[in-house]
Amino acid sequence: MEGAQLKPIEKEKTTQDKVYKEIKKAILYGGITSDEIFTEVQLAEKLNTSRTPVRAALQDLIKEGLLVSVPRKGMTVKKLTEDEQKEVFLLRSAIEVEAVKKLIQIITSPDQLKSLKLIVEQQEEALQNDDAIRFIGLDHEFHLSLTKLAKFTIMEQMLTNLHNLTQLMGLRAVRQPGRMKSVLEEHQQIIQAIEEKNPDAASEMILHHLEKTKETLMVMDNS
Repeated sequence: MEGAQLKPIEKEKTTQDKVYKEIKKAILYGGITSDEIFTEVQLAEKLNTSRTPVRAALQDLIKEGLLVSVPRKGMTVKKLTEDEQKEVFLLRSAIEVEAVKKLIQIITSPDQLKSLKLIVEQQEEALQNDDAIRFIGLDHEFHLSLTKLAKFTIMEQMLTNLHNLTQLMGLRAVRQPGRMKSVLEEHQQIIQAIEEKNPDAASEMILHHLEKTKETLMVMDNS
């Protein structure tokens, strides 16, 4: 085609998209908790919008498993049962142990682990700033990077699908005194084991790391 150059049209976000992202962010980062019940009317008022986009956004979030309906009252953030938490950690353990083993087989230079080290450095900054929200976002990035570097595309997608549930749990865990510092140390130990090409140690570190997070959550739920 000659003449005027065609440029891609930037699609503006609809009100529903904006409402969805705003509510989801509040859920994942603790602005809305499982201790409160809310209605679409309340959210529409807070967001200064009509009920229609709020209703659509809430239905999407229910499908994703982040919200549950409370009959005749409204809805609330899903709280995972102890069995569901165990199931999530079982899946993550299986995926991430295989990821570190594969990663050890294919790395040829420590430079290939730069992305993991950079994430840990950023987590250290988040720890210094007591920024749990930033910290847990980087935590997800760290674990996802293990599967990405190992070139496990299907496992990477599975971890991505588990992200919402693990972020709900992880944010609660890292807010416990001293847990952020421990997570940072555990991530450093995982990287060290990979660098040393020790699959047994790397697997053990991954399992220990996930087990400690699970234990923290169990203690919180039983307190």
